[in-house]
Amino acid sequence: MEFGVSTFVTDEGIGPAPLGRALEERGFASLFLAEHTHIPVKRESPWPGGGELPRFYYRTLDPFVALAAAATVTGRLRVGTGIALIVQRDPIMLAKQVASLDRISGGRAVLGVGGGWNREEMRNHGTDPRTRMRLLRERVLAVKELWTKDEAEFHGEFVDFDPVFSYPKPVQDPHPPVLVGGSGATTFDRVVEFGDGWMPIYGRGTGPLAAQIAELRERAGREVPVTVFAVPPKSEAIAELEDAGVGEVLFNLPTEPEDDTLRTLDRFTGLL
Repeated sequence: MEFGVSTFVTDEGIGPAPLGRALEERGFASLFLAEHTHIPVKRESPWPGGGELPRFYYRTLDPFVALAAAATVTGRLRVGTGIALIVQRDPIMLAKQVASLDRISGGRAVLGVGGGWNREEMRNHGTDPRTRMRLLRERVLAVKELWTKDEAEFHGEFVDFDPVFSYPKPVQDPHPPVLVGGSGATTFDRVVEFGDGWMPIYGRGTGPLAAQIAELRERAGREVPVTVFAVPPKSEAIAELEDAGVGEVLFNLPTEPEDDTLRTLDRFTGLL
């Protein structure tokens, strides 16, 4: 089992470069960053975590810029999105961003994807919440075409472009892994069709996790890697996930100033 952290990097907490260095120095394998492009002032969508939306949701740095900063000061740390809201991102630009991150990092980029929950936010990007999962599918498939084909084209319901040259290509062969977030009724359909792994949030629809993983792998006909996001730093949680067949645990790292963050990471290190 490998260990990383999932967190929100903001203008009020530790910067991405010192965070990346601190993680690698302590033996962590990965850093996954959340994103929100903005938070509408008038919002009806309830936060899935319950209660008031935490302040750090409002202040996230762009994940690809932050991950590039972390990648340039590390040599082994995998750098990924947890999750990228690609229903709010242009797929041609996204393909270039992730491929550029993979180049900068020497083949350490990971793309975690999901449909998101904040309907007002996605509407501001011109995305209809009712069709976002169909849009998510097409954008992932289009990005993979752009990563892997010299003359890439895609023709779908939402994404449509004739042959294009799109560079750079990723370092990883055939491309950076795409981890599909979520634990809804149709999540496994997406993992099987266009995902390279599954990344659910700990405790949100992951009760019978061992049975879920077994079902997913049987449906896919392959050993689908599972990364669990936002895991509490407790030994019993780690043991539970290891027994279920999880390959990577991402501790939920609070968004705090640098000194506080380093002390938290030191506590986490005892669980590795």
